[in-house]
Amino acid sequence: MAGCTVLLTADRRKGELAAALERRGANVRHAPALSITSHVDDELLVADTRRLIDEPPDVVVVTTGIGFRGWVEAADAHGIAEPFLAVLEKSRIVARGPKARGAIQAAGLTADWVAESETSAEIADVLLGEGVAGLRVAVQHHGAGADGLDVVFAEAGAEVCSLVVYRWGPPPDPVALRDSVHAAADGEIDAVVFTSAPGAEAWLSAAEAESVDAGVLARFKDWSMLPAAVGPVTAKPLEHRGVTPLQPERGRLGALVRALVAHYEHAETVALCTPVGALQIRSRVAVLDGQVLPLSPSGIAVLRLLAASAGGVVSRADVLAALPGESTDPHAAEVAIARLREAAGKELIKTVVKRGYRLELTSA
Repeated sequence: MAGCTVLLTADRRKGELAAALERRGANVRHAPALSITSHVDDELLVADTRRLIDEPPDVVVVTTGIGFRGWVEAADAHGIAEPFLAVLEKSRIVARGPKARGAIQAAGLTADWVAESETSAEIADVLLGEGVAGLRVAVQHHGAGADGLDVVFAEAGAEVCSLVVYRWGPPPDPVALRDSVHAAADGEIDAVVFTSAPGAEAWLSAAEAESVDAGVLARFKDWSMLPAAVGPVTAKPLEHRGVTPLQPERGRLGALVRALVAHYEHAETVALCTPVGALQIRSRVAVLDGQVLPLSPSGIAVLRLLAASAGGVVSRADVLAALPGESTDPHAAEVAIARLREAAGKELIKTVVKRGYRLELTSA
């Protein structure tokens, strides 16, 4: 991923994700679309947890891994973790997806059933099909709050206890968020990583609020800017806008990083072959034979023009047009080409007498 500029839109675990991408050569930018407000010290959460200990639930629905971990931390902070986990162990635990299951396992418990679609709708279908009348059902909600489970279970005759461990809040840095959507639309970003559906929706909404959504979506749809989602639920806001994101087979951050790496490894196999190695052009840099070339934005623009011709001749007039400003002096084109050769090697760009320049390509 040398030379790739990757935008992370999540605040949680951003350091871990950034480190994994940077180890593989990526340049990482942060622009969290939402913040997370913890309710670990919320009196209502603690009171509801104590009530569950006194009146154990028949079924416990865990909707998010971060929420369940926070719930356990809240119980521990108030000295009731041991009886709390003992009650859960005797209940039927239902998990909304693999991340929720992982958090349950980390607490030393076992999920009795997992909604592999990672949707609350699947949980509702299964539990309502089995019947919940007369049961006591505890629902740990995700950051966006109630998702309809409380209502449908109560209407079906269950006694429902709702627990909110955290909520989504405003972006921690609104300026960084605004700058990120403009950078994405302007071609400065190679990939945007989404790790939650609310975060994806918030980032896309920010692009719409800044009136740059058309440019962002166009780059997403042709994958000139790669959209990457950790799982099918996170992908929904993108898919609703006609975008098909890259997704790993398993909804894990590690799997997402591997999917990104695999994508760019494949991109390397279809890179332009030159006498001095494979050439790939990112949003703001060019990579030749695995090395990032020391080029200015003007140099990148000219190299991109030559690469687009796939070995065809590019006129001096076209080179001038790719440079900033409105110069008509042929010498400016010659200087730009000379600087490209200095950075990439004389073998890469050939002069075609009286016609212009071309990129020297070889067969794979």
